[in-house]
Amino acid sequence: MDSASVPRGEGELFRKILGAEWGKLHPDIQRRFDKNPAPGKPLRYAGSLSELRSSVFGKLLGFLSGPLIEGALIPYDDFDFPVDIEVYSKPGCPYIFKQRIYRLRRHKPVRFTSYMAESEKGEVLEYVGLGLGMKLLLRVEDGNLHFTSDGYFWQILGWRVPLPDLLTPGKTFLCHRNEAPNRFNIRIEIRHILFGTSFVQAGVFYEKTEGGQA
Repeated sequence: MDSASVPRGEGELFRKILGAEWGKLHPDIQRRFDKNPAPGKPLRYAGSLSELRSSVFGKLLGFLSGPLIEGALIPYDDFDFPVDIEVYSKPGCPYIFKQRIYRLRRHKPVRFTSYMAESEKGEVLEYVGLGLGMKLLLRVEDGNLHFTSDGYFWQILGWRVPLPDLLTPGKTFLCHRNEAPNRFNIRIEIRHILFGTSFVQAGVFYEKTEGGQA
């Protein structure tokens, strides 16, 4: 991967990948992603999840993977609890990092950090830890931004090894839907080819500023 060619902000990367489709995004979403975090100056978001749930298969997978990749697959059911999100960059690093802290009502807080990058082929990749990641396809529908996973992989010594669908949590669907200039909702569903919907997250968020809500 040529790090010099990788955009530092999500908006730069998404604009490049979407091309003309970028112009079909709601203007609030465009402005939201046009903000690129400089090193030491992260973008912070706060909100709450109205829904967090996982199937029996999801819970099993979450408990098994938890010691290795904390927070990637949360094996709990909960509702109406706060979540803090921080999007940041690092000096000399081309990746876009996103840290989430889930402040569950019934369990201790769960922290999960992933990072996003562009491959040498112009693909959007999200890594969740231990070299595990997925390729994401982007599309615009009704002005909102949708992400769909297009295969999981394990990156070893610079090589991306595809993982069979049966051995993954399932296909990931994420929708970033605008609600107001500084409010948006996120819905994530992961659906396994055999076991159906394994994970669901849904919540509303807003950007934080030094004085509070933007």
